[in-house]
Amino acid sequence: MIFTKRLRDGVRRGEITCSIRIWMRPHVRVGNRYRMEQGEVEVDSVLPISFADITPELARASGFKGVVDLLKIAKHGRGENVYLVRFHYVPPSGTLPGPRRRARKK
Repeated sequence: MIFTKRLRDGVRRGEITCSIRIWMRPHVRVGNRYRMEQGEVEVDSVLPISFADITPELARASGFKGVVDLLKIAKHGRGENVYLVRFHYVPPSGTLPGPRRRARKK
């Protein structure tokens, strides 16, 4: 999952644990992990909802000021279906600091 730059710190701090996405079909699967610059997010649930279900509280829980702010970002391409994606942040393991690199051949 890709997050707009202004949301990434909130995701990493665990303050943002859900996202509204407007897609033709789900682009993520429950249980899968998706890389961020640092760490990953693991999808806990993907629920179809309607536009009427997007409340100001849900928009704020997703890291936005309100519904209008969220809808400016949430639509991806020709999407018509609304999904509530719940996830949790998984920090890097610490064994590989920074970007992963291939070992050099000697």
